[in-house]
Amino acid sequence: MADEAANREAFLIQQGYCAAMDAPITARICAVLAACVTPESRTGAHILNWPGDPTADALPLRMVGGLHALAQSGAAPELARVFSGELVDPDAVAIVLADALIRHDAALFPWLDGPPQTNEPARSGALMTGLLEIARRHGPRMELLEIGSSAGLNLLIDRYRFDLGGVTVGPGESPVTIRPEWRGVPPPDVPVRIESVRGCDVRPIDVRDPAAATRLAAYIWADQPERQARLERAIAMIRERPVRIEAADAADWLDARLAEPQDEGVTRVLMHSVVWQYLPQSGRQRIETAMARAGAGASPERPLAWVMMEPDRVRQRQEVRVRSWPGAEGFALLASAHAHGQWIAAIETGGADQL
Repeated sequence: MADEAANREAFLIQQGYCAAMDAPITARICAVLAACVTPESRTGAHILNWPGDPTADALPLRMVGGLHALAQSGAAPELARVFSGELVDPDAVAIVLADALIRHDAALFPWLDGPPQTNEPARSGALMTGLLEIARRHGPRMELLEIGSSAGLNLLIDRYRFDLGGVTVGPGESPVTIRPEWRGVPPPDVPVRIESVRGCDVRPIDVRDPAAATRLAAYIWADQPERQARLERAIAMIRERPVRIEAADAADWLDARLAEPQDEGVTRVLMHSVVWQYLPQSGRQRIETAMARAGAGASPERPLAWVMMEPDRVRQRQEVRVRSWPGAEGFALLASAHAHGQWIAAIETGGADQL
């Protein structure tokens, strides 16, 4: 049921996340939007009458993405000043944002139609942290199955170079090196040999399309030019050699993949990052059931693993957790991480956890 107060509050919640992640420009925009949105435009009215959970639906990031795209297009010079950080006075920012919502209503309204596509290459560092633990447990060879792949940027995980607390993985000549600030004990220094990488998304983005690449760039926070540069290099890698991504429901796709023959000596790994919250409850239950069933049939010769980077909203951080079969019950919490992969902090006493 629509609740204007809750919908405005979602922008303040997002402001807190942005501030915690050193993104003051985006935090400012979210805070101002919480107050300045009015029902005078279709876009504003839809925000204030949002029918779902505005935080779970990432309503603020949908709107910020649309406004950023407008600023990047050159069609709104004053808005570009807001996103560059040149204009910082909240009252002045409110005037610009309120004007943009009305003046560019037709261009902004479609940005509310779907969740933001924030597939971030640096999240692969958190996923690789989990894969190193799986390699320690079951050996180096693995096949990777990613759900919620979005544009497939993390499907390049076998082509990126990683430096995780001094532990290096991946081709040294890679155009993209993922080197987060590492805190604590480094991950296991063991070999990783990725045999294959496949993914799915209910609405995959083909970054070979310039319009799609432009849309992805709009979802990168204006505070983070290094992310823009990394995105451009990752997109160039996909254009040179595309990734394997299918348009499919996550639960349906995983069921089909788990039913396929598995090579001996290869660990089959389900992985995902910042996607669990976007799946319907029925889909999450199906995936849990499918993994438990497949895990019950796993063997030392054909292991199964689950690696994820998903949010803890209370602590405003991402958590890297893994589980594998055959093996101990429950998930092990390995690390916490910045939402965009800027840092990873090892958990020295990882224990059993629940999804």
